[in-house]
Amino acid sequence: MTPDTLMTPEKIVQDGQTFVPADQIPIPEWPCVLSQRPQASLTIKDDDLFLVTDTLGNIAGCSLNDVNPSMGMFCCDTRFLSRLEFQIEGQLPVLLSSTADKGFSLSVLCTNPKIDDRLQADTVGIRRELVLNGALFEEIEVSNYSTSTVSFELSISFDADYVDLFEVRGFGRENRGRLLRLVEPQSAQTSNDGVVSVQEDEPRKEQILTLAYQGLDNLIMESRIHFQHRQPDYFKGYTAVWQLELATHETQKMGYRVNMFTNNQPTSIVSAPVTLVQARSAEMMEEQNWVQKITKIRADKGTFNRVIERGEQDMYLLRQSFGKSKTVSAGVPWFSTLFGRDSLITAYQTLMLNPEIAKETLTLLARYQGKVDDDWREEEPGKILHELRFGELARTQEIPHTPYYGTVDATPLWLMLYAEYFAWTHDSETLEQLWSNALAAMDWIDRNLKETGFLSYFRKSKRGLVNQGWKDSGDCIVDRKGELANGPITLCEVQAYVYSAKMRLAEIARMKKRLDLADRWQEDARNLKVIFNRHFWIEDQDFCALSLDGDGRQVDSITSNPGHCLQLGIFTPENAYSVAERLRAPDMFNGWGIRTLSSLSPAYNPMGYHIGSVWPHDNAIIAMGLRSLGLVDQALEIFQGLIDMTTMQPYQRPPELFCGYERNGDEAPVRYPVACTPQAWATGSIFQLLQMMVNLVPDAPNNCLRIIDPALPESINSLSFHNLRVGATILDLEFERSGSTTACRVAKKRGNLRVVIEA
Repeated sequence: MTPDTLMTPEKIVQDGQTFVPADQIPIPEWPCVLSQRPQASLTIKDDDLFLVTDTLGNIAGCSLNDVNPSMGMFCCDTRFLSRLEFQIEGQLPVLLSSTADKGFSLSVLCTNPKIDDRLQADTVGIRRELVLNGALFEEIEVSNYSTSTVSFELSISFDADYVDLFEVRGFGRENRGRLLRLVEPQSAQTSNDGVVSVQEDEPRKEQILTLAYQGLDNLIMESRIHFQHRQPDYFKGYTAVWQLELATHETQKMGYRVNMFTNNQPTSIVSAPVTLVQARSAEMMEEQNWVQKITKIRADKGTFNRVIERGEQDMYLLRQSFGKSKTVSAGVPWFSTLFGRDSLITAYQTLMLNPEIAKETLTLLARYQGKVDDDWREEEPGKILHELRFGELARTQEIPHTPYYGTVDATPLWLMLYAEYFAWTHDSETLEQLWSNALAAMDWIDRNLKETGFLSYFRKSKRGLVNQGWKDSGDCIVDRKGELANGPITLCEVQAYVYSAKMRLAEIARMKKRLDLADRWQEDARNLKVIFNRHFWIEDQDFCALSLDGDGRQVDSITSNPGHCLQLGIFTPENAYSVAERLRAPDMFNGWGIRTLSSLSPAYNPMGYHIGSVWPHDNAIIAMGLRSLGLVDQALEIFQGLIDMTTMQPYQRPPELFCGYERNGDEAPVRYPVACTPQAWATGSIFQLLQMMVNLVPDAPNNCLRIIDPALPESINSLSFHNLRVGATILDLEFERSGSTTACRVAKKRGNLRVVIEA
């Protein structure tokens, strides 16, 4: 609580505003329309702010028990709007069309239902536009298309429950803060039924409606709604009402802006403009600046280009500010924040698109690198975080996400990205700035390898995750009988990450004349490879175990996890090819992609989050591994399945995951009901698959780019890369397929990079 906030049992005074608990002054309600509500949703995002509505642009009386509880406007893990319901004469308008194609804005075109005998159906055209830019802006245009004057009432109902995003996801709380009501000035005209009228002598004055809440940490959060253009004629509780009379073919405009405040300071890190036009212009200018900096990749096929263009836009939308830094958040709606694993994998996937994403990610995660031993947050010196949250549950220590460090793979992934970023950029300054962080990360790995020689996890925090690899749901670590394994859990792919991190950092250490570290890390990697192939290989299945359990026994189910090991060199050649072949068997490959768990497993569930579903990022990593083994046709088959799936999705946007049902002719894949979209590493998989096809191997420190046996699928004849950055050089590359052969040409080069094309 700030020093200028005064509180008594009856009222709270903050910066000249007086609040009372909402239950002291009853708030008149405006009925919520529950019948014929659209179930589909639209999602838009701007930096740390996102909005989920139905296809009418409404949030209809959202509650934790509602049909779609994820709807609302969220900032910093808090729902600042839980109701935003537009009505005409107390009824829902009739939807004509709606889209959230631009990502930061949505538009809705609708009309009126029949209103008694006063207003014939389809008489009034209603156009809504909502834009995010540090605040929520809406403008509504209402047009009369009849041949006579019409009169009717429009209303917008607002509400805010200020629940934490974890509550929306199902986290139960015994206690919450309290909703507040701003005490109206004495001059306000309020009737006995709670209707507040607009003063006739001030028709042009901007009206403001305030919703508020005081958390258990005493922070006061507000949603301030500023009405623009035509002001409401009256308010009933948190509902603004306009009484319109429109002449034939007359159009009127109304609108509002919702600003969010926490203890009287803007909640969003983005400085909000005043009008929707300014907000739209700011967003379009920022996106255009982003597009100009990235590699532009285009094919000869329009459908595929729409997938790429959507990926470019979504990578822009998912960028989010954390203090003065900005990196990619994991996904909307559930994971719109900083993650270790997700952000690192996404940055790795998009080095070809824009290496700045990797630099920002490495630097930001280094800032939060673990410094002390703290079991509640599972923090340890040198460890890279799992997840950072800002909501009330985190602030009151009901969850440990301040940040939470319960991840086993983020630390070796950070080291892998550190090395790969240097290979793409030769950014010696960043390499040197983060060298101490790299040493601390490697020390954390080495401390945890001491007991068994492997990197394992076991939950320490009572509010932490039971499973701490990328498959982090509670039911996914199962053996061939479908039975859950006991911890500590030693995942196969994590050992491959450690192997790769050791090998890559040994190269950097040798370059830095730290031969002691280079020799030790290289020797560690060789030893790890030997014991890995000995302990993880399932002889009777000729496949790699998902993990080892707490007793060192193999968790011997057939899963996609070993596919992450293929590219990293930890398998013997024979074992690598055996894994590659098994992953493409019918119980794993469903025609769209490789399932997370074999359909022959007793635990298989095509609708299970990690026990039978298909994840685009999982498949892109596997495709890279197949490519590294020379299994080009098999890798391209995965590419084609994922692209076919993506073209069938709304906005040609790959979802976080989809159900593992078998591909059936021209039928679309079965959607996973609560998948994030857009989602960072699903979007990043598009660019990783593109790199897989053309097979770029950068070596900026030695001023070289190798292009090894590029191969376009039959669905693409040509592919171009413009503004590709490798070290200090900018390249334009063109690839063209003729039959089964793909040729590469350097169309333009600004710099002295050596480009070596190998057939």
